[in-house]
Amino acid sequence: MSHSYDAIVIGAGHNGLTCACYLAKAGLKVLVLEQYHTVGGMTVTEEETLPGFWSDLHASGYQLANLSPVPHELDLLDRYELIEPEIPFSHAFPNGDIISVHRDVERTVGDIARYSHKDAETWRALMNRFLAQKHAITAAMFSPPPSFPEAATDFAKSPAGMEAYRFSMQSVRSWANQTLEAEATKTLFGSFATFLGASPDDAGGAELGWLFASVLQNAGNNLVKGGMHRVTLALAEHLQAHGGEIRTNALVEKILGDAKRATGVRLASGEEIPASELVVSNVDPNHLVVDLLGSEMLGQEIIEKMEHYEWGDSVFVMFVALQSPVAYKAGPAARQICACSPYGTVARLFRAGLSAMSRWRTAFCANDRELERLRYRSQQGTGRQGADEICRLECPLCYHW
Repeated sequence: MSHSYDAIVIGAGHNGLTCACYLAKAGLKVLVLEQYHTVGGMTVTEEETLPGFWSDLHASGYQLANLSPVPHELDLLDRYELIEPEIPFSHAFPNGDIISVHRDVERTVGDIARYSHKDAETWRALMNRFLAQKHAITAAMFSPPPSFPEAATDFAKSPAGMEAYRFSMQSVRSWANQTLEAEATKTLFGSFATFLGASPDDAGGAELGWLFASVLQNAGNNLVKGGMHRVTLALAEHLQAHGGEIRTNALVEKILGDAKRATGVRLASGEEIPASELVVSNVDPNHLVVDLLGSEMLGQEIIEKMEHYEWGDSVFVMFVALQSPVAYKAGPAARQICACSPYGTVARLFRAGLSAMSRWRTAFCANDRELERLRYRSQQGTGRQGADEICRLECPLCYHW
């Protein structure tokens, strides 16, 4: 007979664990269920290549966590160590040139001025714009998203609302051609957007590139010593210190309940675990709606709509154990940075991605949320086998401590 819990959280990724920590702090009896052998989700660090070389399989950046209230509110910062590079990001060019973002905005401005004095002043203006909006941006990041009517009303209230709306939908190529003059600076912003998964012509890439650049300049590009897994291990320790429980290797097969409320979960093993207050999902929307809830709880109309849900582009990455740092044409300066993007222009950056896609056209690629769904269906005997092998193709940072 299973124990009874106030709340069950499905998925022990950093978001699921964060939610569980706050629920436990509020006095609820919480259980977190994770199908993988360890907590972490997209913040798992494992030895993928050789012993002693630790790779972040998915997320590797701590940028948004620098702005989040969570590490302070949950007293996490004493549980792991941050590395704070003086040069958060650089773009190296095939001819040996390099353009860098420094923690000191004046040094960044000076670096950009080597390519364009106009772009250097534009960078300064963009960073000042972020500082003026930082509080509102941070609050929006950690609040429920507004409804479409609310967002439209906010745009309509401001004289600059239409331009702000256009910027939110603009591609990074369109915006860079409109705003910047040097190819080097345009490519730098293009690499920011690409780093976040937006190709040069994707809608919204301009705003993503600006936000990423602003966070790098304002808060740095910190890394967690030993890998991002240290963050989720810290969250797990905090949860357990407040009476929460975590079970790994526990695949949730179904959320139990009716059209009005969830009452518990059933595991793939057949075990049913009741929840008196709530069931929280930290899985992707498609898997939640189609597999875990189903038409019995939501109705066939919602299921059919969710089956049309489309994923974005996949990511292909190789993990490599090296004997020494990469020797860039740009020289030793390129080795001092946190992240380096090695392409010549925005067009070349995009062509490199297309070339990689064409070379791997017959390969089976999926993003991490789709991989989660594939693993589930594989274990149910309804999906393609080998999904766990595919999930090794993700994020490239490799640590050796």
